[in-house]
Amino acid sequence: MKPVVLLIGRLPNVVGDVARQLDHLPIRWLGAHDPDEVRRQLDAEPRIACAIMGAGLDDKVRGELVGIIAARRPDICIHLKDRASGPEGLVPFVERVVRHELLEPHDGP
Repeated sequence: MKPVVLLIGRLPNVVGDVARQLDHLPIRWLGAHDPDEVRRQLDAEPRIACAIMGAGLDDKVRGELVGIIAARRPDICIHLKDRASGPEGLVPFVERVVRHELLEPHDGP
């Protein structure tokens, strides 16, 4: 089974663009754009392996989303993209996280 990644972004097309650009990876992508959608995805999909949040969201919203994910699913690692790399840095960031966290073998427990 493919690992499931929850992509959280300000605009639906951004999340869709990331998934399309990274469709060569063996990942099942889910998207969310607001707190209610994040809650629905977390409740509907127990196999989410990690959440990756873009930098376009307001800090208050990002904080709220981190709280929602941590409270509902403390088993999920949450990755926040930096703002300095700009929108063009989102795809490379997501690819790095997914490769490191889910696709490359790790030593140790």
